[in-house]
Amino acid sequence: MYVIAHLSDPHLDGTAVARDRLRSVVDYLRAFSRPVDVVLVTGDLADHGLAAEYAEVVAELDLDVPVLMLPGNHDLSAPLRAGLPIDSPGEGHPVHQVRFVGAARFVLLDTSVPGEDHGLLSAESLKWLAGVLDEPVDGPQFVAFHHPPNELQHPVLDQWILQDADPFAAVLRDKPITAILTGHVHNGVATSFAGHPLLVAPGIRSTAPLPFEPAAAKALTDTDTPPGLALHVLADGQPLVTVYRVVPSSS
Repeated sequence: MYVIAHLSDPHLDGTAVARDRLRSVVDYLRAFSRPVDVVLVTGDLADHGLAAEYAEVVAELDLDVPVLMLPGNHDLSAPLRAGLPIDSPGEGHPVHQVRFVGAARFVLLDTSVPGEDHGLLSAESLKWLAGVLDEPVDGPQFVAFHHPPNELQHPVLDQWILQDADPFAAVLRDKPITAILTGHVHNGVATSFAGHPLLVAPGIRSTAPLPFEPAAAKALTDTDTPPGLALHVLADGQPLVTVYRVVPSSS
């Protein structure tokens, strides 16, 4: 059995509120009788892209299992590269990675656009990705990034998803991908893209209610809802199973 703890959008900003919400999720993981195999955090690690915020990310995600992290629209490439254990070719933006943890291969993409909230993958990034996905792989393979390409039927969030997704879908289609893992929209979502499962982790810092939910009348985000995470469980000979959990915050 292989277990991925999928976290997203902690938005650490030096405040106790943000820190305690992430800490609640980390404490929950530490209490497992069997540790997860890997923790994946799909972006918006820091709220302002500051060096001090990335230092806080490292301190709070100090776990005894591998922790994989990738950028979101609130992250900045230079301080992220300087402050986090990122293994990415080149310098600056974008911050793409290929990481192996046990039998699983993780292709971690940077869909951020500097200075913007929406996501996009350039032609150069798609060419790089196509080459990576053409390489032989024996175990499970996950493609992870921040901005989901599917609309949520939310008038604000749908402006900020991955743009121009058709060329991306063409690269992914028919490739040996176990699942696509994203964040950004502060909701746990299960859907599909390019013929693969698309699994979105809930937001740790907040939840974004759908426009017809009661909390939507108050604000874009709901900070009263407890932080959440996804647990992706893969067993030999079985399809991937995803369980969503909320964790009461200590704040």
